[in-house]
Amino acid sequence: MLDHAWIAAHIPHQGRMCLLDRVLSWDEQQVCCVAQGHQAADHPLRAEGRLGIAAGIEYAAQAMAVHGVLLAGGGHPLGVGYLTSVRNVCLHADRLDDVPGELTVRATRLSGDDALILYQFDLTAGDRCLIEGRASVVLDAHRS
Repeated sequence: MLDHAWIAAHIPHQGRMCLLDRVLSWDEQQVCCVAQGHQAADHPLRAEGRLGIAAGIEYAAQAMAVHGVLLAGGGHPLGVGYLTSVRNVCLHADRLDDVPGELTVRATRLSGDDALILYQFDLTAGDRCLIEGRASVVLDAHRS
């Protein structure tokens, strides 16, 4: 099982900033993960006593990072990824910390190459969509 320890060992997000708890499924086009710590009083993205819905973008970005590692396979990383834009984001809730149960985080690769990847993402709780949108990831932006 690809659990929190595996995720933390393979993406740059460490300590409390590693927000995902496990990978439920994945293939070449998509990854589906679960997160449970969104109600924690010491959540690293919590501000003024609450975890706003926009923090869902960070959950999605981490799922994209996990997907990149899984696609790389065999220890050959795809490269360092940087979230460069989010578009068509629809917020269907105000906050995450008052959502009961687990969050399901999905990222689906729409297109891409070895330099730029476009993902569709969503966060749900049960059958309720909390946030959805698209995000662009640039790989190895520091390459010349």
